[in-house]
Amino acid sequence: MRHESLAFLKELLTTPSPSGFETKGQRVWADYVGKFAKKVHSDPYGNVYAGLNDSGNPKIVLAGHSDELGLMVSYIGEEGFIYFKGIGGVDRAMLRGRPVLIHGPNGSVPGVTGHLAIHMQEPDDRKKVPEFHEVFIDIGAGSKAEAEELVRVGNPITMDHGVVQLFGERIAARGCDNRIGTWTAAEALRLLAEDESKLNANVIALSTIQEENGLYGATMAGYRIRPDIAIVIDVTHATDIPICSKAKHGDIRLGKGPVISIGSSNHPVLVERMIAVARKESIPVQYEANPRYTGTDADAFFLQRGGIPSISLGLPNRYMHSPVEVIDLEDLEAMAQLVASFCADVQAGETFSVKI
Repeated sequence: MRHESLAFLKELLTTPSPSGFETKGQRVWADYVGKFAKKVHSDPYGNVYAGLNDSGNPKIVLAGHSDELGLMVSYIGEEGFIYFKGIGGVDRAMLRGRPVLIHGPNGSVPGVTGHLAIHMQEPDDRKKVPEFHEVFIDIGAGSKAEAEELVRVGNPITMDHGVVQLFGERIAARGCDNRIGTWTAAEALRLLAEDESKLNANVIALSTIQEENGLYGATMAGYRIRPDIAIVIDVTHATDIPICSKAKHGDIRLGKGPVISIGSSNHPVLVERMIAVARKESIPVQYEANPRYTGTDADAFFLQRGGIPSISLGLPNRYMHSPVEVIDLEDLEAMAQLVASFCADVQAGETFSVKI
């Protein structure tokens, strides 16, 4: 991967951006796309837009969500221990014994999640997943007053995990879901900017907010910019681990390319065109069945403005919604190339409709 692109990815992955508190991550993204986009702007809630070829037609949006899972301070006890609620779909089994950062009014405060030691637990309790109120954060404070000098109710919290280089082109990190989506949208735009004169479409890269809370940013953006096509980039479950049933969850593998989602909000004409572009450019892809919904921002876009033709593309991701999500960088580069190739392939004024 290009050095600058990898550095951008790592900065996205290490910048705290829990749902509802995406501003720092959005600044990183806006600064990067500002080097090649013709226009960068944001809306009142913090979705960030970066465009090329404003006069082009059709209008294509490339969307990834900037937010990650997190926690939020909900109560500070008299002895200085801090309790919290989840932001997004937090797996409570991941809460015990974790280093965390509480993003307080005067900066980030390190802490650890505390829980009763296994020696002190009743036998039946050892098998249980703790409820949120049964886990607390210890920042070393000796009293509520001391803790309140550093944090307050409502402060967001993230797991304190960085990027780990694994074997070959694979990395583990917190927040691959979905920094890889915003990275891909930006990188595809950068590739298209290298020869904008050949671009027929108006392409808008979009970094949305609050997907993990309910697809909120995409719902706002779809109505605001009214694209003709929405390409949503997110992660999807890699099933190439020993304990995952392929009969139940499908066969998706790291290193075998991005995943084209089929069914539900995925527009059938866009799906076939995306497959054709992948074949034309010799980009390896995989396929995933989503007969009811995709669980991504595509489910918000396709309902806007009478029905926006939408498609969801997924990057294989092991251990989703954990602090150690694993992806393959070659899959990620292929994803950016696929998205850019699709945009470059679209003809002036082309429309995508189901023919009856």
